[in-house]
Amino acid sequence: VQLQASRRGLVQPGGSLRLSCKFPRMILSTISGSTLSWYRQGSGEQRELVATVDPNRNSNYAESVQGRFTISRDNAKRSMYLHMNGLKPEDTGVYYCKALTYGAQEYWGQGTLVTVSS
Repeated sequence: VQLQASRRGLVQPGGSLRLSCKFPRMILSTISGSTLSWYRQGSGEQRELVATVDPNRNSNYAESVQGRFTISRDNAKRSMYLHMNGLKPEDTGVYYCKALTYGAQEYWGQGTLVTVSS
């Protein structure tokens, strides 16, 4: 699993960032049938679900990011994305991607740190 951020380092409050996650070894039929999710974990906090997109491209968001974050998927590229706008300091944390296959197997990205600070 390959997880990348559009840029590294600090993001100022109000800024934007895109995270991408790729599952290069997953065959098309498997990823097409998978539910894809983004999680995050702040320092000293439990991991929380941020956004989910199902195989039919129905998406759901945590209330804290609703209207600011957008999850998307590109099955042909074996990829998923999280577009984050209007970032706030409370969005700081390690972000993880996850694919849950139709067969209930989980594939997690290694995590990438997002720091929102002035």
